[in-house]
Amino acid sequence: MIRVMLVDDHGMVREGLKYYLEVEDDIEVVAEASGGRKAAELAGKLQPDVILMDLIMPDVDGVEGTRLCLEASPGSKIVVLTSKAEDDMVLPAVRAGALSYLLKDVSASELADAIRGAAAGTPTLHPMAASKMMQQVQTDHNKHEKQARISPREMEVLALIARGFGNKKIAAELFISERTVKTHVTHLLEKLELSDRTQLAIYAINNKLVES
Repeated sequence: MIRVMLVDDHGMVREGLKYYLEVEDDIEVVAEASGGRKAAELAGKLQPDVILMDLIMPDVDGVEGTRLCLEASPGSKIVVLTSKAEDDMVLPAVRAGALSYLLKDVSASELADAIRGAAAGTPTLHPMAASKMMQQVQTDHNKHEKQARISPREMEVLALIARGFGNKKIAAELFISERTVKTHVTHLLEKLELSDRTQLAIYAINNKLVES
């Protein structure tokens, strides 16, 4: 038997899932949780084979819930089952350890097959989720390529821009001329494809290139 835990903050959703899954001869629902924190607690006690994890929950979201559950039960396989392919959560969920990513429009038989696949270590990705994940991977790759083109001196200039330094103060701090600072700023704008120094500062802080 494949032992499954359901994690969703909507009781009706859990009831529906339980109803459809328990008609399968090889699947048993052993626990339910309405949030990620409770799910982790139950996972530690029960060590389920597969955990069906919603992403949007008021307690602890599915990304953090995935991390917590895998810490408590490393052998469990996480199948994300959510209402839509959230742009900012697909890749984080996979990075947190989710094996599969499905939408709630999946059929009962497809869900059962995905659970069997997960128990065997085989991932299942909804086409929309797979597409968004590839887009995010490409975005990350492009971002890293841009950052790799920044020289150590330009990184120093970028750090000082993020701290609110003007060109004159940057020049004094780095013992270079203001003209050289302007050249570095121009190169940074070109390499990062940004339009002004305010965007440079925001980019540096958002991408943790410097301390905010």
